[in-house]
Amino acid sequence: MEKPLAPAAYQSLAELRYQIRRFLYFSEQAARDAGLEPQQHQFMLALKGLPKGVRPRIAGLAERMQIQHHSAVELTNRLAANGYIRRSRKGQDRREVLLELTAKGERVLRELSLHHRSELRTLGPALVTALKRAMQSNQNPDRVAGNRGSARRRRSK
Repeated sequence: MEKPLAPAAYQSLAELRYQIRRFLYFSEQAARDAGLEPQQHQFMLALKGLPKGVRPRIAGLAERMQIQHHSAVELTNRLAANGYIRRSRKGQDRREVLLELTAKGERVLRELSLHHRSELRTLGPALVTALKRAMQSNQNPDRVAGNRGSARRRRSK
């Protein structure tokens, strides 16, 4: 029979969820205030923040965003139509479509990122504390987090 989780484990997970939600709410509002939908901002950030050596293709961005390919195509279409990103075909394989931020996209993303970094200075300590407590609560952190060794991937339809 499995040992039940202590109330502190639930409390620490709830606090972590609350702190994450606070930051996400801030982020969503900041994106809207800048004239973007939150997912558009996230897509632009994922594009700009790709790891070195990763080509900026729709498939890779769909993976980073944890969304379906067709959803990433739609985000690309909307962002391109509004002048935030552009598609290009570079190199020998002209079938490969690469994405890049336009000057407008760079400017908006920079302002949003500065605003996010400032907000993290405010919310960050509580978020870090909540994460540490959630990881330390109970004696078996894998059981607390419901972790069976790997994170489940969830994609939107």
